Amino acid sequence: MSKAASYRDFDWLLLLLALGIAAIGVVEIYSTTAHTALAAQYKRQIYWILMGCILAIAVSRFDYHQVLEQIPWIYLVSILALLAVLVGGHSASGARRWLKIGPLTFQVSELAKLVIIVAVAAYLASRREKSVSWSDLVVLGALVGVPATLIAIEPDLGTSLTLVPIVAAGLFLAGIRVRQVLALLLLGVLILPVGWHFLKPYQRERVETFIHPAEDTQGSGYQSSQAKIAIGSGGFWGKGIGNGTQSRLGFIPVSHADFIFASFAEEQGFVGTLLVFLLYFALLLRLLDGAQTAVDRAGTLVLVGFASLLFFQVAVNVGMMIGFLPVTGIPLPLMSQGGSSTLITFLGLGLAMSVKMRRFVN
Repeated sequence: MSKAASYRDFDWLLLLLALGIAAIGVVEIYSTTAHTALAAQYKRQIYWILMGCILAIAVSRFDYHQVLEQIPWIYLVSILALLAVLVGGHSASGARRWLKIGPLTFQVSELAKLVIIVAVAAYLASRREKSVSWSDLVVLGALVGVPATLIAIEPDLGTSLTLVPIVAAGLFLAGIRVRQVLALLLLGVLILPVGWHFLKPYQRERVETFIHPAEDTQGSGYQSSQAKIAIGSGGFWGKGIGNGTQSRLGFIPVSHADFIFASFAEEQGFVGTLLVFLLYFALLLRLLDGAQTAVDRAGTLVLVGFASLLFFQVAVNVGMMIGFLPVTGIPLPLMSQGGSSTLITFLGLGLAMSVKMRRFVN
């Protein structure tokens, strides 16, 4: 690496913003799991955050161009890993989503998100045309469609959908035309009936509950209704740490993981949620600022792809808490408890910092 790309150029503010969000998540995990069988989860989350910081700093030292050059092989390995999950992966709650590595389990689909970000960036940056061609749409459709299908088969429809905003952001920057957008929208509408046929029964119930939220509040609509009750009961100032009745009494499912926003809103109210939103907003702005100053098109595409992924995950997670979207298994980045999600988010931040640091390299 050039001497110009040193830790003096490291974006410490970006890392501090991520750590601020993660620290809030740790406090909420502790609050919702205290005096339960999951009381040690917050300690595990601290461990993953520390590991993530080390990983982010280490990855930032590597030139992201080296990753772009090796992306065909990285992409192939990720596809093989997803196939390995389907064949002999670890199962839990009726889903096969993890590979067991010694005493640890790792969710390969989380890593696939970053692989797709780099793969889309590498492909679009290699083009010389000023606008997207129809053949580009076919190539990108296959590039993203293969891992998305494998992830959906696990089944993990929520994670497979997170690949959509990545390619959408890339196509927008690459110059997609209006008629191509309309064609893709029409294709999406035509595919919907086919997709509905392949959904699992519980996935269909979630969509039906979203359309008719008041029909089964004690059954398929229980999660959504309890989340909205918790958020509403938080009021302006919240009930305080450890005083959230909905989460403490177990009404909110997995309140330390996918539904952490609901328990946090109950305990910290409007003021607390506003602070978290501002931190996410600042984090995204920092990433987009880096995209504007990136040394090349590939760097811009990597940063915008990662920012679009984080924004989509936050929007969908919060949206399902307040009843604007169907319930999915998409965690809240940096706040939800989970080793794979936390590590991959920090890995993405490290890659983003690598792009930002190279803007000073001559």
